[in-house]
Amino acid sequence: MILLIESGSSKTEWRYISSPNEAYQSFHSLGINPYYQTPVEIETSQKEVLSQLSSLPVEEIYYYGTGITDESKKGIIQHWLSSYFEGAKIIQVENDLIAAARSLCGDDTGIACILGTGSNSGFFNGNAITEQIPPLGFWLGDEGSGGHLGKLLVLSYLHQEMPQDIRELFIKRFGALNRLDVLSKAYQGEFPNRWFASFSKFLFDHRKHPFCYRLIEHSFQEFIRLYVSKYAEAATQKIHFTGSVAFYYSDILKQVMRKNRYHIGNISEAPMAGLTWYHKSKKWPE
Repeated sequence: MILLIESGSSKTEWRYISSPNEAYQSFHSLGINPYYQTPVEIETSQKEVLSQLSSLPVEEIYYYGTGITDESKKGIIQHWLSSYFEGAKIIQVENDLIAAARSLCGDDTGIACILGTGSNSGFFNGNAITEQIPPLGFWLGDEGSGGHLGKLLVLSYLHQEMPQDIRELFIKRFGALNRLDVLSKAYQGEFPNRWFASFSKFLFDHRKHPFCYRLIEHSFQEFIRLYVSKYAEAATQKIHFTGSVAFYYSDILKQVMRKNRYHIGNISEAPMAGLTWYHKSKKWPE
């Protein structure tokens, strides 16, 4: 019996697999990020879903998540899970990039990219990430992500760079944003990346407007310039993407990739479907 957990900053998906042929059970909860959250905050935010899982026998747990930046963050998740699932023989904690690579590439080589609330990338040799252009997080990076798109949009509003028609639509949807309120959300609020990413939905709804299209295109181009282009294998390997931004903006992403002459591979909304296939094939090989 396998429990898969895939968590981003915004949401967490849990999938319980009892056998290779039976239907799996899925659960959802708030996002988990040990980089921003304390162990107590993580435990509190996940109480409801854990109560639903408490009666299920679990032998193996595979956790993949954002914020797993070092062994100490991995230890936080490992300790938390072991306290709830005492019967589990295996508890493996990996970062979200490993989730993307296993989900998108399987056992093949390729460059795996995440474009969701945040962004990340790495070269996968079929077994491990062997090269990574280090991401710089929300404040210094995350190009191509929902957080970056939202930040660009809000900045264009504050700097009065929006065309009047888009500005009116923006105010109608969000109200007249106050500079001090934005700064408070940015520097004092919890999960500023999640807050800024919420604005990217506006861009999606108006992506056919030239201003919004150029802003989205610019964000993707920056991700390719700063990360993808720096992999020695970029010209010869397929480049795969997972995450809500990659999935819903796939038409624009594909156009930018073609302009840069890169080979695009799989694009998925989330890693869980690919992870399910990956772990089932390892646990119950045909």
